[in-house]
Amino acid sequence: MTAAPDTLVRVSTSPGVTTLTLDSPHNRNALSTPLMSQLLAALDDAVTDDTVRAVVLSHTGPVFCSGADLKETAAAFSSGSVPAGKLGDVLAAVRECPKPIVARVAGPARAGGLGLIAAADIAVCTSEATFAFTEVRIGVIPAVISATVLPRLQPRAAAELYLTGETFDGDRAERIGLVSRAVPADALDETVAAYCAALVRGAPGALAGTKELLRRPAATDLRAELAELGALSTRYFLSEEGREGILAFREKRPARWVPGA
Repeated sequence: MTAAPDTLVRVSTSPGVTTLTLDSPHNRNALSTPLMSQLLAALDDAVTDDTVRAVVLSHTGPVFCSGADLKETAAAFSSGSVPAGKLGDVLAAVRECPKPIVARVAGPARAGGLGLIAAADIAVCTSEATFAFTEVRIGVIPAVISATVLPRLQPRAAAELYLTGETFDGDRAERIGLVSRAVPADALDETVAAYCAALVRGAPGALAGTKELLRRPAATDLRAELAELGALSTRYFLSEEGREGILAFREKRPARWVPGA
């Protein structure tokens, strides 16, 4: 499919999986207002499409995402508002998407791009990809992205990398929790495909519920938490998906929600 010249987010589909590709290589896939608006619209379409079971966030060009569009930002100074304000909507949409999102990172990411990676449920990068929180070096702070980044990172690593702005590679990104896996470049697509193949075997409602579970705040009352979670577990076991999943397991067949089953 040939994208129109003003298309900054391309959409492609395979059974059960939609891939959203950042396609603004002329500015290193910077988070301009048009790109963020198109990404939000594409995510919304993926959420409402019952055939979509998982979403891959990918990119064209050598750079995954360079962060805020600084040219657009400078032009907006006189208005008292900057495009980075929309980034919060994008990060929330990625983090709260009821369908699993896998970030495919084949090249560098900076600043806001790291917020996108952290917001995804699973992130796979090449070992050679580089990352940096460059905000302090241009006189700003990594404020909005902290909502998704800080829960992922080891505290010591966060302090070091936020304050210094130094560059680090994919292997370190894996060690500190920014990404799930760092792999050789020639294994990137295979690894992403393997994650997607695993994700589409999960029941849609169960996947959405598990994402909510992963976002639950830490409990202050253990027994009350266990009682609530016990009731939640019972609800899922007795649900239509739960009954079908257990029956499929006993009959040694794929559950009916698995694409192609």
